[in-house]
Amino acid sequence: MSLAIPTDDTITIDDLVRDPYSIYRRLRAEMPVAHVPAVGRTMLTKAADTKAVKDNAELFSSDDPNTPMKRAFQAHTLMRKDGADHARERGAMAPAFHPRNLRDHWTGIYRQVAEDYVARLPRGEVIDLFPSLAAPYAARCLANLLGIESATDDQMIHWSQSLINGAGNFGWEEAPFAIVDAAHVDMNALLDRETERHLAEQGPSALSAMVNAQDPIETSQVRSNVKIAIGGGINEPRDALCTILFGLLTNPDHIAAVKEDPKWFLDAFEEGVRWVAPIQVSSRRATEDTEIRDCFIPKDHVLMTIQASAGHDEDIHQNPERYDLFREKKTHQSFGTGPHFCQGTHVSRMMLVQIMLPLLFDRFPNMELVDPDSVIWHGFGFRGPLNLPVRLT
Repeated sequence: MSLAIPTDDTITIDDLVRDPYSIYRRLRAEMPVAHVPAVGRTMLTKAADTKAVKDNAELFSSDDPNTPMKRAFQAHTLMRKDGADHARERGAMAPAFHPRNLRDHWTGIYRQVAEDYVARLPRGEVIDLFPSLAAPYAARCLANLLGIESATDDQMIHWSQSLINGAGNFGWEEAPFAIVDAAHVDMNALLDRETERHLAEQGPSALSAMVNAQDPIETSQVRSNVKIAIGGGINEPRDALCTILFGLLTNPDHIAAVKEDPKWFLDAFEEGVRWVAPIQVSSRRATEDTEIRDCFIPKDHVLMTIQASAGHDEDIHQNPERYDLFREKKTHQSFGTGPHFCQGTHVSRMMLVQIMLPLLFDRFPNMELVDPDSVIWHGFGFRGPLNLPVRLT
């Protein structure tokens, strides 16, 4: 006999923004399937459940009709599509992310961006690496990949945060939508200019691939594809870099390991995104009546798969709240799973594992985190540190 979905009406959005992991720990233990009225969805906090739902696109659709993403992006984006529609739009950008392009084209450009941006950091001073390095590095690399190089770092960072705040606006407040509406005006104007350039001179960028395709997708979807990349393509490497550095710099044995052997940088990356997933949650809609852990899930009911919680599942990890470079299993779902597995995953790994982390530790082998307790962690839909005060020596 099916059970009713238990409800937890004590959880607020402010609680989730401030400290989601303590809430997820309680839900995993007490009610791993829990309806949370504050977000209007049923949360799934166990790794097995989040993976099973995301891997079954026929039973659990990405088309959540009540997501703030559609309002924020002014479009029905590929993130909320399934099957052939999703594959067509995802495939339109795929050439820019091809491993050959990463190896032969983007790696060299990204390495030069990293060299330039690290070179301007002041030695011996305490600076905040979030605005001084992590955000602009992610912004400049992404502007190149997308083919919108004329956008400034500040524009890219503002647009990304506006889109993120709008897409994660589960309280449907007016202010975040007003900000992102204004950002769309500027983004659309720039995309029109850059499209004309790419039609005249085809290149390896995502925008060039889309507008020069033999069967191009609609202009509205070209725009939404670029905006999806702006939304996720800055915060993922930005927040992952700051999270990884925090984890390493608060553990002397971890620092010793990465200095001795660069192979540990990949482990540092995987542990960082497991520990604090940059993109924490996703939504799926049941296409028919079903059950999860004996709870009845009616057709069209919206589930929130918590990949952040999946990375802390005690069935997989011991002491999951700790950043542990030497953890044997760094299993996580932080880049998603199934058809919507993040297209930029390999780009993020290349940016940080191959380029930025080795470069930073080569230039500043004795850098130290100043006052770890002053670092502010923030966010529910998207999460990471808002600051990272480091002395560069």
